[in-house]
Amino acid sequence: MLPCPLRSFRVATLLRPLLYARAMATAPEPVVIMQDVGDKGVITLNRPKALNALNHEMLRLIHPRLKEWEATKSMVIIKGTGEKAFCAGGDVRAVVETKGEPDAIGEYFFRDEYIINCLIGTLHIPYIALIDGITMGGGVGLSVHGQYRVATERTVFAMPETAIGLFPDVGGSYFLPRLGGRLGMFMALTGYRLKGRDVLKAGVATHVCDGARIGELEESLLNLQSAYPEDVAGVLDKFHEEATFSKDAPFSLQLVLPKIQSCFSGASVEEIFANLEKDGSEWALKQLGSLKKMSPTSLKVTFELLERGANLTLQECLAVEYRIVKRIYKEHDFSEGVGAVLIKKHNKPVWKPATLHEVSDQHIASHYFSPLEPDEELPL
Repeated sequence: MLPCPLRSFRVATLLRPLLYARAMATAPEPVVIMQDVGDKGVITLNRPKALNALNHEMLRLIHPRLKEWEATKSMVIIKGTGEKAFCAGGDVRAVVETKGEPDAIGEYFFRDEYIINCLIGTLHIPYIALIDGITMGGGVGLSVHGQYRVATERTVFAMPETAIGLFPDVGGSYFLPRLGGRLGMFMALTGYRLKGRDVLKAGVATHVCDGARIGELEESLLNLQSAYPEDVAGVLDKFHEEATFSKDAPFSLQLVLPKIQSCFSGASVEEIFANLEKDGSEWALKQLGSLKKMSPTSLKVTFELLERGANLTLQECLAVEYRIVKRIYKEHDFSEGVGAVLIKKHNKPVWKPATLHEVSDQHIASHYFSPLEPDEELPL
């Protein structure tokens, strides 16, 4: 028989591969995969079971690498794991569930998210978002401010925040008013979902690609010898031209664009309601029904935010949004909306105040849009 120490060593040596394999099997997957591919960087959002919802850990991992890559890489690609979602939004459920606790993340989550949104919008290298699948809320902020957004037939794009007592943030006040006409106001208030090639036709995506070829597109971009703007655009244009899905289909909102323009051009949310009632068409009444389910406070904040955002820079929009979110996320409607829609999922929130009449425009302007203390403003 082997001496005891030697026998223990022999057993430990034999068990090491098994223990290592077991540890690897139980080790948590990284929530973000950051890959250096030569002179290019790839960000992969890696929470597929949560539809790649953006949490605070992901923000803390993305920001420093993106800052580093701006100085050392020629191009950045961002994508999501799986075929269901690019990123279904920010993990606002975690914000609500930790509210009031010593380690509450709300104070930091939105700040860090907006800082990344601003960085994406000011990058000096091509930034390509492969928005394959659900792209909402925080996922919009990670994509729409970059130079290129590539949609597929699986893309579902929306800003549905008024349904959870929030508002279209992550720079929504910058890009939504710039979609043309009143399309952005319509999408912001109703949370309307654009799908597939409509994301391009609305002016959100810059290119489309068949979902089955999205991996091929990524490989072609990574194989570029140099990521000069014309080379990157050439690859994207090629896949765009060869995309077959819904190629000849008209924009799904084409027939109602005049109604969107007339009904959502009101000078207030109340006037938009009145315009829809006056129109009286099946489409108008459907939109009115949807709006009546939204938080009245969120509707009024959103309206005022987009009206102001049309004349502000992205940095100014994010600063204003931060002032609003610092206040609104602590209030009743946000917790109520997230609880009803995302936690309990009964979709019957009880808003306070319950009607537009109870939400004064003066309160909206003085409470939500007023500056914070200098040391509390968004550090951009």
